[in-house]
Amino acid sequence: MMRKLSLLIGIVLLLTAVAASGQELRIYNWSEYMDEEKMPADFEKRFGIKVRLDIFENNEEMVAKLQAGGVSQYDIIVPSDYIMPVLINRKLVQPLDHAKLPNLKNLKPLFHQTGYDPGNVYSVAYQWGTVGLMYRRNQVPEDAVNSWSVLFDEKSQPGPFWLIDGVREMMGIALVYLGKDFNSTRPADLKAASDLLVSTKRTKNCMGFKSGVGGKNDVVAGTAVAAIVYNGDAIQSVTEDPENLAFTIPKEGSEIWFDSMCIPAKAPNPDAAHKWINWILEAEVGAELSNYNQYATPNAAAETFITPEDLKNPGIYPTPEIMENLHFTKDLGKDNRIMDEAWTRAKTR
Repeated sequence: MMRKLSLLIGIVLLLTAVAASGQELRIYNWSEYMDEEKMPADFEKRFGIKVRLDIFENNEEMVAKLQAGGVSQYDIIVPSDYIMPVLINRKLVQPLDHAKLPNLKNLKPLFHQTGYDPGNVYSVAYQWGTVGLMYRRNQVPEDAVNSWSVLFDEKSQPGPFWLIDGVREMMGIALVYLGKDFNSTRPADLKAASDLLVSTKRTKNCMGFKSGVGGKNDVVAGTAVAAIVYNGDAIQSVTEDPENLAFTIPKEGSEIWFDSMCIPAKAPNPDAAHKWINWILEAEVGAELSNYNQYATPNAAAETFITPEDLKNPGIYPTPEIMENLHFTKDLGKDNRIMDEAWTRAKTR
């Protein structure tokens, strides 16, 4: 009898181990936003859960995928701040279980009290950064990049360049260049910004709009001399080739943003999702993430392990002077429609 009982227990334990090893965590994230080979492998080794990674290039693409069934296909998504109210209001994300997130204490206070999700009910900060201008030093004069006129004024354009394919980033930059509020919804302001983008797009040097890391890659390859990009994407390449590449935020200002980790409302493996979030919040793991993608960490405990040169780099951690001209993207509520109409006009005319 004891032998049979021991055999039965052994079988149960074996089946449990097999089941655990068969778990899968599906993550939907931006491209090149972590070491896509090492970090999933490290997590699998630590927890016995396989990681599957899918990529998106902008927030709107991510929301559309969730609404088309992705809400029940993914366990982790990484949305930007301005899209969070849409995800919450449309019930596309689920509340987090803080009992499973003891490392939440490592976040800096700023990231515990966001306007859209105070107390981290639905979201946990992942990384933060800015949007600026990446350019080739040998083809773009240093004094020209002090202003966004380097792109918007045809006489100042140094060569082929990309605008960023992101509604709030690109519209916001056009608005501040014109002296307007980054988050303005005044019809006259939006028309002026849209007109500016249309006229810029029609210049011989403008290659159009490009999302994700595409613009950065073309500047690195030399097929473009400049592009509006996310700072971390640019800094990685600038670090590798500082003689030829550079990144700056022109004087008129730009966007400051932060991205969060969330669990879709019908995630197939929310327990594994909580494990992933809590793991990213570990001090050394959070530092590994930022040291790789060269975006700023929201994790106070991680800063001890951040590459010292990165902490001193204003392209990653902006100076107070730069911060004065950076703007968080606000949720526009019902006025999102007005913004979207202006953006559609800019892209299709």
